[in-house]
Amino acid sequence: MICVTLLFACALVLTRRWQRCQAQLAYEQERLAHELTEYRQRFECNAGAMLVYDLATWTIRDANPAAEALLGWSRQELGGMTIGQLIPPGSEELLRRHMAQIVARPDSEQHLSTDLQRRDGSIHPAELWGSRLALDGRAARLVNMIDRSAEVATRRQLDTALNRMREVQSIARIGALEIDPVKAQIRLSDEACLLLARRPGPSPTWQPIGDAFRIGENDASELLQSIDAIVKGSAAQLDLLLRVRAMDGRLLTIHLRARLAPVQTGAAPGVIHGTLQDVSEREHSRQLLKEREEQFRELVRVLPDGVVILSEDQVLYINPLGAAQFGYAAEQMLGTPLQSLVTGDDLARVRDYLNLPRRYLDRLPPLIPSMQRQDGSHFLAALSVGDVRYGGRDCRLLVIRDLTELESHRAALETSNRELQALAGRLFSVQEDERRAISRDLHDDIGQSITAIKLAAHAAMHELDATRRNEDIGQIIELVDSTVTRLRNLSMLLRPPQLDALGLQAAVRWQAGQLFRASPVELQMEIGELSQRPDNAIEQACFRIAQESLTNALRHAQASQVQLRLNEAENGQLHLRVIDDGEGFDPDGPRGLGLIVMRERAQSAGGKVEIITAPGEGTCIDLYLPIRASQPLEAAAGL
Repeated sequence: MICVTLLFACALVLTRRWQRCQAQLAYEQERLAHELTEYRQRFECNAGAMLVYDLATWTIRDANPAAEALLGWSRQELGGMTIGQLIPPGSEELLRRHMAQIVARPDSEQHLSTDLQRRDGSIHPAELWGSRLALDGRAARLVNMIDRSAEVATRRQLDTALNRMREVQSIARIGALEIDPVKAQIRLSDEACLLLARRPGPSPTWQPIGDAFRIGENDASELLQSIDAIVKGSAAQLDLLLRVRAMDGRLLTIHLRARLAPVQTGAAPGVIHGTLQDVSEREHSRQLLKEREEQFRELVRVLPDGVVILSEDQVLYINPLGAAQFGYAAEQMLGTPLQSLVTGDDLARVRDYLNLPRRYLDRLPPLIPSMQRQDGSHFLAALSVGDVRYGGRDCRLLVIRDLTELESHRAALETSNRELQALAGRLFSVQEDERRAISRDLHDDIGQSITAIKLAAHAAMHELDATRRNEDIGQIIELVDSTVTRLRNLSMLLRPPQLDALGLQAAVRWQAGQLFRASPVELQMEIGELSQRPDNAIEQACFRIAQESLTNALRHAQASQVQLRLNEAENGQLHLRVIDDGEGFDPDGPRGLGLIVMRERAQSAGGKVEIITAPGEGTCIDLYLPIRASQPLEAAAGL
């Protein structure tokens, strides 16, 4: 009975203990499930990209949404991948060494800086932080991935900005420096060392000012005094031009600017921060500019033209010759208004000319208005305008050339040219008359004589010796015929009958055909119809110029093709153009008589001839003549 009671008591105790164990186990399972749910929620909601992978197989077991966003794959796609697939090619060895460290020290937190390859192939720098994790009884790793793309991009931008700043400093030839006023030492940046032809050290070091700057005693004394003035507060900043001898021997002009760094009240003097800039070229340019200004003033003083500087239509400066043109002394004209120098009729034109933009002034010829002297007399002047800075203001530079003497010479020259044209026209007219007479004499006299010989030879054919007589007479006939033909051709060359009978077009066509008949040079002719037949003098001039142009192209140009065009231009003038693809010549070199005669013929007929050529570029001759002869030419022709 006692045994049964003991057994019953033991069973009751064991039952209660088992119940308590069951309750504790249920509690622990519930707490573990709650923690697991909380960890899962933290894993899912974590803003950082996280994933879990099996340590043995490197297979990714899970990834949170942030990892999906970072890598571009979905959670399901990542579940079948390995860690190695997230590393770009070339980083496999780095990953293997990292995994070996994890296996050797599985409980330690491991860090890896590497690149991650997204689904789209882009590469992102990242940091991976991993820790141990048990998942379904297997060793796993929880990895937190931190994208460093923005930081790397910012660092690159910063490096680019620093490099650009160094480039700007190098272009501007400027460098930084620090001065310790207590120790009289200086520290130069790398750019400053390069300016002074020094080799930059691993890091800027302090050195005595005398060692850093090889300067003269006066500059050194001025520098030390300026530093002392800044320290004592009597000067706000340092601003000096120093003549410094660089390490390579060059003498530089250095602009040193610096100011004292802020310090606390009662503390020792701080360091002076500043810059130095190589302004050797600027100072050299400034000196050259000063010399050029002095040369300009001297040039303006001796210039044979008047030079006036205007601001708001008032004279700020005038050279002595310009003042003399208007009958004043130079000092009397300061402040003189423009309307006192220009006649009323031309004042508006001059003002408009002065207000034109520079881009138009370069294309326009000088303006020629009527100017007014102090005594009221007028004179013509050629005005040229430019821009100039004077007295700190934008002004107009006016160059005045007195045309009084030039106009007198021009009138005399025009009179001489008219006389010369009349004389040349008369000369060419007489020449044509002589040629016409020679042609008539050759045709009528010599031709008739030879014809008579021919008739006499026919009469001799009745001699008894028929064979011999026929041979002799046949030779005479052939000789006479050839002589007559040559004389006829000579007559046509002197003055082709087509010019009088059929006109200019037929004569030019015949002459060109005769010249190029036996020549390998290709001739292209384009002869158009004229609205009316030109005057006799115009036809003569055009024909002779065409004859001379074709002859020159054939004899001297060594051309393979020659083009001849004769038509009526749009302005109603007669237009002749001869173009060859030959050797050409220097238009500024010596000229033959033929070119001079062509110009004289064209001018005497009231026209003009233009010759465009260059060595190796062929030659183009353009002739323009009026249909009707000018009055001076007609009067001269009638002499």
